This record gives sequence, structure tokens and C-alpha cells, in this order.
Amino acid sequence: MNERIVAFVVFEGFQHLGLAGPHEVFRQAGSYSCVVVASRPGPVRAGSGLPVYAEHGVDTLDPSEIDTLVAVGGPGVFRAKHDPKLAAWIGVAAKGARRVASVCSGAFLLAALGLLDGRRVTTHWARAERLAREYPNVRVDGGPTFINDGHVWSSAGVSAGMDLALALVEEDLGRQVALDVARRLVLFPRRAGAQSQSSVALWSIQPSTDPIRAAVAAIHAEPGARHDIKDLAACAGLSPRHLQLRFTAELGLPPSAYVERVRVEAAQRALAETDDPVEVIARRYGFGTAETLWQTFHRRLGVAPSDYRGRFT
Repeated sequence: MNERIVAFVVFEGFQHLGLAGPHEVFRQAGSYSCVVVASRPGPVRAGSGLPVYAEHGVDTLDPSEIDTLVAVGGPGVFRAKHDPKLAAWIGVAAKGARRVASVCSGAFLLAALGLLDGRRVTTHWARAERLAREYPNVRVDGGPTFINDGHVWSSAGVSAGMDLALALVEEDLGRQVALDVARRLVLFPRRAGAQSQSSVALWSIQPSTDPIRAAVAAIHAEPGARHDIKDLAACAGLSPRHLQLRFTAELGLPPSAYVERVRVEAAQRALAETDDPVEVIARRYGFGTAETLWQTFHRRLGVAPSDYRGRFT
């Protein structure tokens, strides 16, 4: 079988992880030939200052040969979308490609050419409002980690670009190949595209004071325990009202929402790593019943617990 050509479009000021992550997923999968294209061949400096060599310029790569076109994002995208040579080449390549994808703010490159008109797409949550404002014909959803609408795929932040690449590999080569790639790269087998971007971002926030650290540690130590506001306040040595205010100020969400997120994460691990019945997992992690777990998964992840288990085990 001929290798499918995956062309990554870069520009001065691109996000290097938005290139390197998906590029490595396709490389590990085999059956793909990954190429990097810019306005002209040679070194292209990422927004971080890291130089990457683009082996192709738009004058040297035949756009008709491309199977999957990937527009990488980065702070330089707002200049790059006004590059006439690059824009013309992307337009021709996208017309003939089997699939077109964007990573993070790479969606702006595609939207500027009308390639996203009428499509439901995502981008990094911090850029979603701007994308919707500048391109009103695009149906922007800043929630999911990635979205597929017809032959157009889009992803949120740079790590979501790897999730998107795994999904494309699974579509082409099957689930087992995608799982093998995820294991080699020590990635989560595949985050559901419906998973909220906010759940990814918020976990990086750490409490800044000892009372809130104590409450957070108690939640993580035993997700299924009773963690109402009075219990957490006693653990932190604060009044319930004071805990509510400080917890929300330090972590960006109230204690009840944080508890639910931790419980969902614990249930996700249990579903993926054990054969325990859904009812048992629901009781163990504080959901009470399988029905409550089902409702919470649908609201948070857009999938049922049984579907999640089938996808990720």
C-alpha cells in the first residue's frame, strides 16, 4: 500500500508542539509520509524560537499528492493567513485532499480561505471567541478537544492535536494500531473529542494555600467519600462560607464541581483499567447509582460509561 502523504503547513511563529506531536503520531503509525511545507523551503522559526526545517516550499510540493492537510497553529498565524502564496497553495491542496485538519489556531488559516464555512469546528478556548467573531459563517464550538465535520477535522490546544491524529490513524488503520501508537508514546489511548477543554486546563491549577491544599488532598485521597462543604471546611479548618470563597478563588471552580471532576476522572480510570461493573464503580466513587454516573458522563464527556469503556479499554 502506498504511503499516505500528510502535509503540515508551518510559518514563522508557528507552535512547534502543534507540529511535533501529531507528526510523531503519524510517524509511529507507519503507512504515512509526513512532510513539512512553508512558503519557501528552509528553516522556519517557531514562536518559541525553535527553528524547524521545512523541506518543501509551496513551489516545490505538488498539492494534488496530499492525502491529509494539517494547518498548524501558533501566534504567527495571524500574519501567515495574509501570505498570498501560502494561502493559494492551501486552497488548492485542501480542494484535492481527502481530509483537512487544523491544530489549535491553525483554524484561522483555513477559515480565512472559506474552508470552514458552514462547518462545526473548534480551536483553543482562548481563541474561540475571536474565530467566531472574525468568521461568522463558521460554527465555532470552543468546548470539545477535537471535532470532525465531514472531511474537516479541527482540534483545540496542541496536546489535542495528538488526540486528533490518533483519531485519524484509527479511522485509516483501525483501533488496534491507534492503541499501539498511544502505548508507545505513553498517551491516553484516546480522549473523546467531546471531552471539555476546560477539564484539561483546570487540572493544571494548583492551590496556593495550605487550607485549600488540605481540602484538595482529601478529595483526591478518597474520591468516593462524602465531600460536602461542611466536611471539606472541617478538613481545611475554615468555615463553610470561607472555604467556598477561597476554594473558588484559588482553583477557579467551587468545591462541588471540583469533587465531581475528580470522581469522573477516577471512574474513567476504573472503566478503562478494570472489569468492575458500572454499578460498582458508581458506588465506589460517590455517584450512588449507575444512572447518576450515566447522567454525569453524558454531561461531562458526551458518552455513556459503557461506551467509554468500550472505546478506551
